[in-house]
Amino acid sequence: MKNREYNRLETVKYAQKWALARNPQYYNFEAVGGDCTSFVSQCVYAGSKKMNYTPNTGWYYINGNNKSPSWSGVEYLYQFLIKNKGVGPQGIETTQNKIELGDIAQLSFDREQFEHSLVVVKIENKFTLKGIQIASHTFDSLEKPIAEYDFQKIRWIHIERVGI
Repeated sequence: MKNREYNRLETVKYAQKWALARNPQYYNFEAVGGDCTSFVSQCVYAGSKKMNYTPNTGWYYINGNNKSPSWSGVEYLYQFLIKNKGVGPQGIETTQNKIELGDIAQLSFDREQFEHSLVVVKIENKFTLKGIQIASHTFDSLEKPIAEYDFQKIRWIHIERVGI
């Protein structure tokens, strides 16, 4: 399996363009559970340019009715990125001090399950939550310090490479 670099700049540019709007090429999941993870997937796709069309366990979007669970589901996206050794973005769970632009944060508001996905678009100081700024849908935000969220737990996903 060959790999290539994840384009963090393209990820951030996409997030900046669409954080406060909706790209008409994608279904808006706002009314059916939230659009946050679909937006993060769109951002990651902008930086990876590679989908994984494996049924059930892949990561892809054809339309609102034909997509993988990982495209719009918080836990499914996490599982895909962490376990993927094939085509598409490949990630690892990491610590806050090792994140980079274009990486992902997921939040739990109840300590039970992770419910919200965000993309890192600006880092002023990765050792403080006030210094890490995100973009998100559902709670539409652009360059919002992650410290402003009232969450119980956070996990970080670092995109390491793209399988081609």
